[in-house]
Amino acid sequence: MSNTDFALTTDAADFDDLPRTLRRERDAREREKRERERERESREQKATERSEREARKATQPAFEPGPSLYVPRDSDLKSGSDEDGEYPAATVKRFDVPFMHMMGFYLKAVVAAIPALILLVGISWGMGQLIKIFFPWLLKAQIYIHFPN
Repeated sequence: MSNTDFALTTDAADFDDLPRTLRRERDAREREKRERERERESREQKATERSEREARKATQPAFEPGPSLYVPRDSDLKSGSDEDGEYPAATVKRFDVPFMHMMGFYLKAVVAAIPALILLVGISWGMGQLIKIFFPWLLKAQIYIHFPN
């Protein structure tokens, strides 16, 4: 015959007489609680790290070299100025440029493109001449422009 005596003096956590579904629900709630605690602790830790970074920035000298003057050292790359070396995502919603500034930029771009086009035409002509010299059988038709006196 089986023993029907139950130890009623054990802790309530060890003495588990709940159905399986209720135990699963209780365990899920406990897991969620632990996860919330971990998230809260990580947020607090990030907040303290952020405040320490801000305090360090406040004690740094007023002059910060620009990006063209600054050469990063290995120690700068290892320490990282932002969490995990990532920057927050950004979305450009508006690009506001005065019309005259934009027009000036495009005029400069057109003027700067003229030498590039001349160089491109020269290179293309030179390649055509080389092909004409080394592969004359590829030449099917040639257009001659003749101006009478």
